[in-house]
Amino acid sequence: MKQNVSSSQFVNEIAGDDYNDISYEGANALFEYLKDYEDSIGEEIEFDSVSIRCDWAEYENLEAVLSEYDNINTLEELQDNTAVILIEDSDRLIIWQF
Repeated sequence: MKQNVSSSQFVNEIAGDDYNDISYEGANALFEYLKDYEDSIGEEIEFDSVSIRCDWAEYENLEAVLSEYDNINTLEELQDNTAVILIEDSDRLIIWQF
């Protein structure tokens, strides 16, 4: 059974989660990324806010991400290893944690 959620439902659930560090802008960017991903694979993704909280993290900037991963030194290296979502008009980014 899959739950279809609108953009606003997704954003409110993810950004409104007290245990999640993803902002409203980040949740919007993540929603668009996941919708595009669904279109590219031709399948729906099951909405699971706990899984999203565990799998995705928002960072203030690239330097904050790089400080957590010793073997990654550039944005390109990060993008080679995981999904990276750059948040428009911001230095912030979301990564699929690995």
